[in-house]
Amino acid sequence: MRSSVATATLPPTKPVKRGAAPAAVQRKSPVTPAPAPGSDDDHFLWTYTEEPHRTRRQAIIKAHPEVTKLCGPEPLTKYVVTGVVALQILCAYLLRDTPFLSWPFFLTAYVIGATANQNLFLAIHEISHNLAFRNPLANRVFAVFANLPIGIPYSASFRPYHLTHHKSLGVNGLDTDLPTAFEALFLDSVAGKAFFATFQILFYALRPMFVYQLPLTKIHLFNVVVQLAFDYALAHFIGGKAVGYMILSSFLAGSLHPCAGHFIAEHYVFEKPEASALNPANKIPIPETYSYYGPLNILTYNVGLHNEHHDFPAVPWTRLPALNRLAHEFYDELPFHKSWVYVIWQFVFDKDVSLWCRVKRTEGGRKVGGWNEEELGANEAKGPIPGVR
Repeated sequence: MRSSVATATLPPTKPVKRGAAPAAVQRKSPVTPAPAPGSDDDHFLWTYTEEPHRTRRQAIIKAHPEVTKLCGPEPLTKYVVTGVVALQILCAYLLRDTPFLSWPFFLTAYVIGATANQNLFLAIHEISHNLAFRNPLANRVFAVFANLPIGIPYSASFRPYHLTHHKSLGVNGLDTDLPTAFEALFLDSVAGKAFFATFQILFYALRPMFVYQLPLTKIHLFNVVVQLAFDYALAHFIGGKAVGYMILSSFLAGSLHPCAGHFIAEHYVFEKPEASALNPANKIPIPETYSYYGPLNILTYNVGLHNEHHDFPAVPWTRLPALNRLAHEFYDELPFHKSWVYVIWQFVFDKDVSLWCRVKRTEGGRKVGGWNEEELGANEAKGPIPGVR
């Protein structure tokens, strides 16, 4: 990861208490690790500034108005997803006579299955922004298809939670990507962080339900019915091990797997403290989003270009590198990760990085996507703001 003068620094967690920053740093940065209102035990990085992506998006559009031409669906997505779904069904079939508790079964699930299902997680992420088809309903239905090898109905719920994450980045009580104070407090150790990294897929699956619950809509019901029918068909025609392979692949995809590093890399604050309070970097807000420019982007729909994605959610995965090249002056000085594997290692063993290292804000944002029966696209037919979905 690279730091630059355009990046703020995180006050040290030791020997300084996480809930307080050195006075000089508090004076110079609009983000301070102050306790949440009414709580002395909350040590997240609370800010009272607007999230940075809207501001940078406006600046990029002003400097490069042609950037809006990059927005719109990517036809290639549907072919890649179909191929990965077929690959997973083939692997499940080939493993039908392999003992579940065996190295061939586990290694196939880890190397092929977890990579494939992580790819499908991120395909659903891409589809949630209406980037596979122009028609909103087609995107919802195709997301359910991409969900099939995951084994558990997921796509319909993911979309509204994820779109709210974009519109409410860091907003406490709305952004379900944020760890709760309970998680941060009880997992604040090497063993706790290792547990989180191993079972993070379960945290991401269960946490939203404890923050706020979605209303049940027709697309949720459709997702559940189709997934249960697919799982039944797998068990009936191939065997129960096929369903086990799919679910094990999903678990490993969100565990200690190289591609799973993106979950932590995207929004946890990794910047190291500066010894000098006079350092000009301390005048700049702490970055809330980190990009990754490495080879695993090939397998994950360029999700590593995460600053670019949050700036322009309507730009599909194949055009995010073009966005970076076009507006490189806005991205060259931002911090980024070089390795998702190292991200997991650093998260677990670095005493200065923990679940507390997330920027939070108390207000702003809104819930979007899937909050009533009109979810299937009536409102979206009006058309999005350029670069925003």
